[in-house]
Amino acid sequence: MKLVLFTAMMTCGCLYLSTRLIAEEPPTTRFAESFENGSARWEPTDAKAWEVVALKEGGHAYHLIGNSQYKPPHRSPFNISLIKEHAFGDFELTARVKTLQTSRGHRDMCLFFGYQDPAHFYYVHLGEKADPHSNQIFIVNDAPRTAISEQTSEGTPWKDDTWHQVKLVRKLKDGRIEVYFDDMKSPQMVAHDQHFGAGRVGVGSFDDFGLWDDVEIHSLDGE
Repeated sequence: MKLVLFTAMMTCGCLYLSTRLIAEEPPTTRFAESFENGSARWEPTDAKAWEVVALKEGGHAYHLIGNSQYKPPHRSPFNISLIKEHAFGDFELTARVKTLQTSRGHRDMCLFFGYQDPAHFYYVHLGEKADPHSNQIFIVNDAPRTAISEQTSEGTPWKDDTWHQVKLVRKLKDGRIEVYFDDMKSPQMVAHDQHFGAGRVGVGSFDDFGLWDDVEIHSLDGE
């Protein structure tokens, strides 16, 4: 009887330890891009609007030159570059970004996700000043973009010639979307929407210029 009890206790202890280790494991990295080997894994809406450039501080980045000739079917961003052949469900994206646009209310850079096709996707507009068309989380659902933000800030605090850190978290079960800018603990924007499931992810801008680097996507759903 004592041997049976000891064996049971050891089994429970191992299961608890195993569960704890699994729970404490970091999210799985599903995609990482530093642009040191070019941009072959990316699909821009207009290839002439993008190039990989060497940075003066070392390394490379994805340069959005702008002047895109892409014409979306509905009012939505013109400058988009999507990761090829990947659909992401629950995920956490982090990246470095720098605006090259002079200061103005709608100075922006954008993140795209849940992308189904050119008429169905979500995007985050990191605009300098918030209004119904700037500094919001948007949905494009076979119609011009519509803000779905439940929470946003007065504007994204861009600084000239400065790299910023961004984070985007998406969870399909409750449709939660969180956007972080420099402060990785408190979201700048929050929304809930479940129109689209897993989809492609990308970077870009509505119609501005900038640099993207060190894009990483971590799976939150065991994919």
